[in-house]
Amino acid sequence: MTLQVDVVSDVICPWCFVGKRRLEKAIDELGPDYVVQVRWHPFELNPDLPVEGIERREYRTRKFGSWERSQELDRQVALAGCEEGIQFAHDRMERTPNTFAAHRLLWLAGKRGVQDGVAEQLFRGYFEEGVDVGKEEELYRIGAAAGLVPAELDAVLAGTAGAVEVRAEEEAFRQAGISGVPFFILNGRLSVSGAQPVELLLRALRQAAEVGAAPAADSSGAACSISDPEACA
Repeated sequence: MTLQVDVVSDVICPWCFVGKRRLEKAIDELGPDYVVQVRWHPFELNPDLPVEGIERREYRTRKFGSWERSQELDRQVALAGCEEGIQFAHDRMERTPNTFAAHRLLWLAGKRGVQDGVAEQLFRGYFEEGVDVGKEEELYRIGAAAGLVPAELDAVLAGTAGAVEVRAEEEAFRQAGISGVPFFILNGRLSVSGAQPVELLLRALRQAAEVGAAPAADSSGAACSISDPEACA
């Protein structure tokens, strides 16, 4: 049985990384009778950031009112991440990057069948290694390691390839009412908002499999929703 999972996320959203791990666990628990195809879709949490990004402490203090409040939120997500095998290294994260180029890299990776691996390296790079995933050279390195060819990487990272497509997807999701990530769309019919527990994701996957795929499924929305997301800090 085949299941299509569309994940709307941002690569600097910590709960999206936690949600990825929980989704992976839920898929593993489905068993061998299911073939799950995962696609990643763009949602910039900070679309107005300068291209070079902004110093993280400055950004987080401005967003949450104080650096102490930011650190409290970091501790909360670090605890959740530890349960999923993620070692958040907030002390190594110096900047909050603009992620538009990273989403265009994911767009290219999706066309070449290596999207999930690139998503994994973007999450791990930023959250566990402190990599600035807004920098062209870092994105080029991640794309090249995934097997993407230099000419296509140049077209995306030094050019404008994928820009129209990514902007159009983001707008479609916002028009569909998606305002927070991670957001999972299962077989085009059922949606799950937030980094929900593995058990909930597993039930939702099974329910989506029973209902079947929507005709000409549109990844920008879903018929019914499981809400109450965890906040994306």
